[in-house]
Amino acid sequence: MNEIIWPEGYLPGFTDNFASNEMIVAGLSVADVWPFLNTPALWPTYYANSANPSFYDGKGPELEDGVRFYFETFGFPVEAQVVEHVAPVGGQPARVAWHGWAGRTAEDRLDVHHAWLLEDLSGGRVRILTQETQRGKPAQALAAAEPNPMINGHDQWLKGLVAATFEAKSAN
Repeated sequence: MNEIIWPEGYLPGFTDNFASNEMIVAGLSVADVWPFLNTPALWPTYYANSANPSFYDGKGPELEDGVRFYFETFGFPVEAQVVEHVAPVGGQPARVAWHGWAGRTAEDRLDVHHAWLLEDLSGGRVRILTQETQRGKPAQALAAAEPNPMINGHDQWLKGLVAATFEAKSAN
């Protein structure tokens, strides 16, 4: 299976916090799932921890390489820029990743690399992997929290993504 590509400074194990969530689901494909992940305006419809997505510079409504966007999650107003964007192509995994940041001081600054990998597997299955590394004092607090808010939040995001995709597929 494929893995996330990490930029310098964000390799798991060398950051303040790391979360990894994955689902393998039968009956869906990367092409089915991609529109729900690649369109931030849809996130709040299936993931309650996401709010107020918007784009800068007249871009959107879909993510693309280099695009800047904004959304709110885990109580943070997140500014973000897409740093990796590989749309689905037959036989190749789809990828999207962004650098996100919030806060301005040493006490409240949070920097993240949030990456997604979607790949079709044998037997009509899709693998959805999301991983995030974080740096900063808020990341240290999130890493120490029990239960882990990042693991639980991203689990809800995955479950919502899959449910929304199945719902749309059954409507067609």
